[in-house]
Amino acid sequence: MSDTKDISLLIDQAKKGDQKAFNDLLNLYWKEVYLFQLNKCKNEDEAEDITIKAFAKAFDKIDSYDNKFQFNTWLITIAQNLYIDHLRKKKTETVSINKNRNEFHRIVDEDPSPSDKLIQEQNLAQLKAYISQLKPHYQEVINLRYFQELSYKEMATKLDEPMNNIKVKLLRAKKLLAEIITGK
Repeated sequence: MSDTKDISLLIDQAKKGDQKAFNDLLNLYWKEVYLFQLNKCKNEDEAEDITIKAFAKAFDKIDSYDNKFQFNTWLITIAQNLYIDHLRKKKTETVSINKNRNEFHRIVDEDPSPSDKLIQEQNLAQLKAYISQLKPHYQEVINLRYFQELSYKEMATKLDEPMNNIKVKLLRAKKLLAEIITGK
């Protein structure tokens, strides 16, 4: 399937919303984009997260793909930009313990108060109402991941789909959910 004509056909099908074409493109280019990210971050989890985001963004913007460029170059460019964004957002915290000075550090009680718990319950009910507006397959992945707390591997087994597809589907579901919540 590495023939340029076949890849162009897959891209055209993906532009028409063909889910199988998206899956084929994901499977065809996953390793290349992931290894690129892994080489940059040197962290498997970060590399995987950025790769998932790169494919989700590419698939959301597939109509803007210009066939003058190779598809993998376009994907790598998206991945590179996401990596740069990731570096900008990454926050590092340093904690210093100095025994020679009388310094006091505030310890925060992170247990929610009864009013906080009530607000959380109300927010959860609202969130579930938003989730119910998603298509059923997106509702299912959100439910499995965040309410049943299944791992990606467990979700892939339960849904009988490749794990990379589950990750991208979950990312799309979260993006659509964010759009519903913000009213876009």
